[in-house]
This record gives sequence, structure tokens and C-alpha cells, in this order.
Amino acid sequence: MTEPLAGREAAVLIDCLSAQRRHVTGILDGLDDDALRRAVLPSGWTALGVVRHLTLDVERFWFGAVAAADPSVIAELQRADDGWQVPPDISATDVLGDYRRQIERSDEVIRSADLDVAPAWWPVELFGDWRLADMREVVLHVIVETACHAGHLDAARELLDGRQWLVLND
Repeated sequence: MTEPLAGREAAVLIDCLSAQRRHVTGILDGLDDDALRRAVLPSGWTALGVVRHLTLDVERFWFGAVAAADPSVIAELQRADDGWQVPPDISATDVLGDYRRQIERSDEVIRSADLDVAPAWWPVELFGDWRLADMREVVLHVIVETACHAGHLDAARELLDGRQWLVLND
């Protein structure tokens, strides 16, 4: 018996998103706390700040608030601080652990969602007329955003210590 199309599609989307998430965490493997907190680009963001942003402003926002309309997540958004900043009292281990836990919650939302259903909550005050049509578009949006930030982390890692995620030989 074959899996229903919707189930296969959700599995493919999760696999694609998971690959980008692994890229995010993988490119940071071996960096110490100082390197994770060091800004190497003129914009001033840090690798750890990118992970915190992905946790709070991407995974939690898009899946916890927009897709699932979780009232506690929506309430947190009202009092949220800058997701790009990591307070000095929050360890790198905690930031990375929070990212992994949020990923688990996000994957539960994706697995239980109908990909054709419109987002359960939409912050018109943030986006105006722009709107994602359905859960499929939400997942695709997060894949693109995660991949974009994985690329940012590639550049940061190379500037920090020369390591590259993918090296293609001539």
C-alpha cells in the first residue's frame, strides 16, 4: 500500500527542510563560544545570532504562530526581543538546543497539517497585503529562508577559520 500523496509531499518537504537545518548546525560544528559570538561581517550579526533568529523568528514564528496559531507563541511575539541578539548569559549550547527543540515542534506541526489549508493566523500589521496562501507555501518559505541563512553561515565560517561546507574540486 502506498502512502497518500499529501503524506509523501509533507515527508519530502520535511526532508528538504531538514537538510537545510543540518547545514546550519553542521557548518557551526567545532566553533567555540567566542567564535560563535564573533561578528565577521559589517552588518554585525553573529553565527549564534543567526541560529537564535532561525529559532525564534523563523521556526517558532512560521510554524508555532502562523501555521498552528498557538496562543502562547502569538503572545510571546508581542513581547519578543530582537531574535538576532543573544544575551551573554545564554550559552551557545542553550541556543543550539533551543533550535533543535523548536525544529521538533515545527516538524510536528508540518506532519499534522493539511498542506492545502491557509495559515491559521496571519499578522496583517507586519505584512500588509502580502500573504502566503497555504501551509505548503509556509514550509517552502521556511526552506528558502533557512537555506539563505545557511549560506550566510558558510560565509561567516570561512571568514572565522577558513572551513567550507561544500568544496567542489576542479
